[in-house]
Amino acid sequence: MNPYLPLQIVFGIIAIVMVVAILRSIRIVAARTVLVVERLGKYSNTLQAGFHVLIPFIDKVSYTHSLKEQAIDVPSQPCFTFDNVKVDVDGVLYYKVVDPRKASYGITNYEYATIQLAQTTMRSVMGKLELDKTFEERDSINAEIVKEVDAASLEWGVQVTRYEIQNISIPPDILEAMEAQLRAEREKRAQIARSLGEMESKINYSQGEMEESINRSEGEKEKWVNEAEGKAAEITALAAATAASIRKVALALEQDGGDDALSMQLAEQYLAELKTLARKETQVILPLDLTDMDGVLKSVRKMLLGME
Repeated sequence: MNPYLPLQIVFGIIAIVMVVAILRSIRIVAARTVLVVERLGKYSNTLQAGFHVLIPFIDKVSYTHSLKEQAIDVPSQPCFTFDNVKVDVDGVLYYKVVDPRKASYGITNYEYATIQLAQTTMRSVMGKLELDKTFEERDSINAEIVKEVDAASLEWGVQVTRYEIQNISIPPDILEAMEAQLRAEREKRAQIARSLGEMESKINYSQGEMEESINRSEGEKEKWVNEAEGKAAEITALAAATAASIRKVALALEQDGGDDALSMQLAEQYLAELKTLARKETQVILPLDLTDMDGVLKSVRKMLLGME
């Protein structure tokens, strides 16, 4: 039996332990990942991506952090709006570690703390808005939550990049009331649109009637003007013809035998008028004896001479 066998076994075990310790002290850090190293229980340094060798039995990797942006679900939570309506809101929070040392020693669990802070901030923001505004102001709600959570999480070495509301659940009775209100609003808008259409139609029709009346009156006016101008031209022509005829008669009277000619013409016209009056149903009293033509002519002549 080898008397040095126990000693060889001890040295062998020590050698194996040393090899294992040396191998464990070699660390290859992946990209976008950091390791927080403690030396004898105290923070030593932060290992970035690459190859690193630690001091065996002295250095220890206590925390591992990913520098990638991460998304975590914010569970649904009850919130009361400004008009005292209970709604359930959930969302997604996006964050990343920017200071591994603070993320390791600033808080026990930064992920849980960030979720809790997002929930409390959500309740506070929703309490400032009425129910209708919560659907319209999603962008402003998200921005407000990011602002508040990011300001607090910087002490934990975490930066909150954005927050997105996923669902806003409201009670069934409130939902029915909102749907009824929306239907009423749609019907109201439809009635307004119909009334506006009818009003425009009536306005267009009345404008058409007005333009038609104006055109008709303009036509009547032109017609009356033309007729008046025609009558005026007719009267002017007749007056001119009458004046010319009178001038000719006056010239004829100045000639020899003009009086006799005029008396003859008047007698003929007198007899022609008597002919038109002589009808069966009428009775005519004649002031002259028509059987005595010479007497008739003499009477007419005397009348003319008396008019002179």
